[in-house]
Amino acid sequence: MSKKLDRKDVKNAAWTWMFFHHCAQNFERMQGLAFCHTMSKPLEKLYGDNPEELEAALTRHMQFFNTEPQLGSVIPGITIALEEARANGGEVDAELIMGTKNALMGPFAGIGDSILMGTYSPILLSIAIGLSAGGSPIGAIFFVIAWLGTVIPLKYFMFMKGYDLGMDAVKLLMNKEIKDKITTALTMVGLIVIGGVASTTVAAPIKFVFTAGEMTVSIQEILNKIMPTLVPMLVTVGCWLLADKKGWNSNKLILGILGLAAVMVLLGIM
Repeated sequence: MSKKLDRKDVKNAAWTWMFFHHCAQNFERMQGLAFCHTMSKPLEKLYGDNPEELEAALTRHMQFFNTEPQLGSVIPGITIALEEARANGGEVDAELIMGTKNALMGPFAGIGDSILMGTYSPILLSIAIGLSAGGSPIGAIFFVIAWLGTVIPLKYFMFMKGYDLGMDAVKLLMNKEIKDKITTALTMVGLIVIGGVASTTVAAPIKFVFTAGEMTVSIQEILNKIMPTLVPMLVTVGCWLLADKKGWNSNKLILGILGLAAVMVLLGIM
């Protein structure tokens, strides 16, 4: 007798993963309990008539698991497809299922963290910071809507595609050329956004005015004619160089900026 999961079963599992992927996370199993919870209803339908198989399936999916939960949503989707094939007598054993999980969680963690948490999230935060000027709540509202409006559909799509494509999903999503193109595009957008935010939020006006008789020369006006917001750009680039080349953390940068600003104010330059 064929044991088939319907679309509703897979959708419910996708929503379970979406809301519980970090539930009960711990250092021993990380997302293992959440993964098992996601798998529990589909497994009950597939192995409900065989308590021993059901127990074995739940046990193997309670093992250590940890990945980036957005792009990594494809892994529980693939796993459900493999379990369905196993329940229907396909050439899929428990070792293949666990081997697939263990082989995928690391790469997808690396890809997801670099693209979403390392690139996309900072882009949104940079825009939100610019919108929050003067204490406006628009920036926070923008980030919540933009982030959730992206990751919720992404998680659902990845989960369902993982189920639909099964092992073929791995070949598509692990394609190095596709990953490199996405990373390059997001990096370029991120640099543009950060540059725009720096030019509008970083303030470093030069107040020093050179006076000779009745003639006065404003250093800031000269700099504005050469390149508007030149000093903020130099401050931003200097911070980046200190962080990238010297390994300065955010605390050191903040203290350094405060110290430099204090000296410039005392000297009457800023």
